Amino acid sequence: MCTSIVEIVPAQGAGRSESGWFDLTHAVVSYDHPHHALLEEAIVIDFVNPELGPGARAAVEITLESARQLSAALIRAIAAAEEVEGIRLRNT
Repeated sequence: MCTSIVEIVPAQGAGRSESGWFDLTHAVVSYDHPHHALLEEAIVIDFVNPELGPGARAAVEITLESARQLSAALIRAIAAAEEVEGIRLRNT
């Protein structure tokens, strides 16, 4: 079943594909049939730069539980990084 669940956000950074590193412009998060993971449905995260063609893609396909844990880890890491950056800015 296709869910039509898709979120696209701007992303700045770099991703690595078979052809090497590329600049990212977007992250695409969806819930759909995975192409490689042996799962019925998966959270699929693509880091892409559409201007560079289909080869500029770094992707993961993970379970919902893995996505929950990743989301929580991102929130914790972002909070810690913001605290470090706040301390750094106060000390300059």
